[in-house]
Amino acid sequence: MGRNRKGRAVSGWLIVDKPAGVTSTAVVNKVKWALSAQKAGHAGTLDPDATGVLAVALGEATKTIPYIADALKCYRFRVSLGAATDTDDASGVVIATSALRPADAQIESALGAFRGQIMQVPPQYSAVKVDGERAYDLAREGEAMDLAARPLWVDRLVITGRPDETHVDLEMVCGKGGYVRSIARDLGAALGCLGHVEWLRREWSGPFRADRGVTLAAIDAEAKTEALDARLLPLELGLQDLPEFKATPEGAVRLKNGNPGQVLGHADWGTEGWASLGGQAVAVGQFRGGELHPGRVFNR
Repeated sequence: MGRNRKGRAVSGWLIVDKPAGVTSTAVVNKVKWALSAQKAGHAGTLDPDATGVLAVALGEATKTIPYIADALKCYRFRVSLGAATDTDDASGVVIATSALRPADAQIESALGAFRGQIMQVPPQYSAVKVDGERAYDLAREGEAMDLAARPLWVDRLVITGRPDETHVDLEMVCGKGGYVRSIARDLGAALGCLGHVEWLRREWSGPFRADRGVTLAAIDAEAKTEALDARLLPLELGLQDLPEFKATPEGAVRLKNGNPGQVLGHADWGTEGWASLGGQAVAVGQFRGGELHPGRVFNR
């Protein structure tokens, strides 16, 4: 007999405006506790020192995390020029310095190489796995790693301010798997002056915006109350980038049982999409000749 999960079978998204100094995992654990939820996860890790939108999925919404993880994200950040650190941000130890300070025109010219489809090497202190171990664990042990470059789509990268000659503020919109710290490191290297991230904020991720997020203080104040429940957004928001197919009542029954079910609409054979009934997601799967073949089924 299976063991019953502790907590409530609550499903949906809670958007948190994460403060600096706390890990993404700690935020998820707090949300899970505050909502007495059986299951929780997040779409896209933020570094402990980073702030901004952290989309926390509860219950059945965790099944939509892969689709939000693939969505575009917007970051605002400040690059400190003239110094490189071992973590590529302000929390690390300075490992090299430079007296060079590029002009605005030089920075703008260099940014062109970081737009579009680029290859990016993750920071030494990152969650990338190396022989089964996290890179940041190996880095803390003093091991230098030759991490492989990974593709990244950068949709937008622009200067938003220049507080002084040692700092430049940037805004970047990018796809999945981007490291802002790597952008700062590599931009500094390209300019010949070195660089690292001084501060970082994620403004939005897919449909979720930081300025509409709940603070940790509010989560504490509203824990275990209907007020916090009322902040939950529907899990369907995690599917907005996929086409929606309306399921027939009979098709919905079959889909809920894990079988192909009839849906209304047209799409290319094999198109990934989601089936709904009465506005609620029933399943995600592949469209094949008038039916959706489910890969994930929502149990609500």
